[in-house]
Amino acid sequence: MVFLALTIVTQIGGVAWVMSRLMKYKLAAFLGIYTGLTVMTLYVAPIFCRQAIACGSDGALQVQSWFYCITNRTYVSPELAGVLEDLAREMDEKHPGTVTLVLDGNFPFLDGFPLLPHLSHDDGEKVDLAFFYKDETGYLPGKARSPIGYFAFEQGPTQCPKAWPTLRWDFESIQPLWADFGLEEARNRSVLEVLVDDPRVAKILIEPHVVDRLGVQAPKIRFQGCRAARHDDHINIQL
Repeated sequence: MVFLALTIVTQIGGVAWVMSRLMKYKLAAFLGIYTGLTVMTLYVAPIFCRQAIACGSDGALQVQSWFYCITNRTYVSPELAGVLEDLAREMDEKHPGTVTLVLDGNFPFLDGFPLLPHLSHDDGEKVDLAFFYKDETGYLPGKARSPIGYFAFEQGPTQCPKAWPTLRWDFESIQPLWADFGLEEARNRSVLEVLVDDPRVAKILIEPHVVDRLGVQAPKIRFQGCRAARHDDHINIQL
């Protein structure tokens, strides 16, 4: 069970755990082996046509939480990395000081290996972006409402019924825990417009009521469906 859990969350953690069972100081061995494998993965992943989005950057493109870095969930194809770099640069040109935040990308190895709980992040060609937020002082660079960018939903009308099985969680009980930020509509509108104009981007998944609120319509912008996770806390883009 530990092997499965670590493999599901990090892809390489299960291997590190098995190797650490052979050592005397198992916890220390696991941490050391996992760290070593994580560093090694940075150099091996390009063989599988994946590269990591740089963690710890203070530029226009940043990973929202170190959680995604230490769990190896920031890997994307070189083409998608180019999309993100161009997007962040253009957003900073349109709105100086803008920080584009990346959430879940993909694991470093093997097409078809699921990055749970996502249904489609399994080939290096999908990535999630955090919304842009503001408070009474204005735009908040590099800030999200929740610690990992997900599950802080923008409430709005939906046609989705309460059905099972589904990944469409509402998490109503934890909504009061999140920061009281509002959507920075100008930047969220701009990011959709830039993505729509990029010929490398095939799909943009976002909740319909957010699209209506931002006033951007295009064939690429689609509803993810009622059985997938809610997309009124982030934007999913696909090559």
